[in-house]
Amino acid sequence: MSAQTASARPARALRTSRTALAQAQKSGAGVPAYTRWINRRLARGVAAAAVRIGMTPNAVTLLSAAMSAAGIAVIAAAPPSAGSGVAAAVLLAAGYVLDSADGQVARLSGASSPAGEWLDHVVDAIRSPAIHLGVAVGCFVHRPQDVWLMGVALGFALLTSGQFMSQILAEQLASRHGRSVSEPSGVAKSVALIPTDPGTLCWAFALWGAHAAFAAVYGLLFIANLIHAGISMRRKHRRLR
Repeated sequence: MSAQTASARPARALRTSRTALAQAQKSGAGVPAYTRWINRRLARGVAAAAVRIGMTPNAVTLLSAAMSAAGIAVIAAAPPSAGSGVAAAVLLAAGYVLDSADGQVARLSGASSPAGEWLDHVVDAIRSPAIHLGVAVGCFVHRPQDVWLMGVALGFALLTSGQFMSQILAEQLASRHGRSVSEPSGVAKSVALIPTDPGTLCWAFALWGAHAAFAAVYGLLFIANLIHAGISMRRKHRRLR
């Protein structure tokens, strides 16, 4: 067997894994645009590589948590600058890719388990508000005059926790009582939900060093998420009734 043939095997294995993952993807209907068309596609490549080197789904989940924690630490501790903002955005975006990849690793390797799903949800439940708590701490340390932005960050943390719990509970209760809490879907909705996309939030931190721009974008994202959460929770409550 030639060296060229041997070197081609890993590439073929990765392509095969990516194809299998593409065929086993969850429906993208109604999923925010960045998550649907960018994050999940990047996650397929990461998942295929992770399976190739023998990583378990839980290992990918923990790596995702570590990347996100590093990004939050940059926001909270590093002086705001163009460099720290880009570093935080890249770390948070990488954590989000890995967050999508762990479930794909589980499906591809046949290692899905309730324990793995539990770990994934616990990490998500901590990560989502922790990002905004990192903003509040970063403002307190480096921009103490921005009391209003600290308040927005704390409100954002509460909002994301409530929205996460609303989604999880609605799905569980609907399944238990044979009801549906699915919401309208389609390409138009995916585009409309860009302000609520976790990927949008991750990349917004590239503006962390540009105070006025970041504050404006972050504040608008909070308002958009607040409106969306109110509409979504009201719809879920009505359907569960």
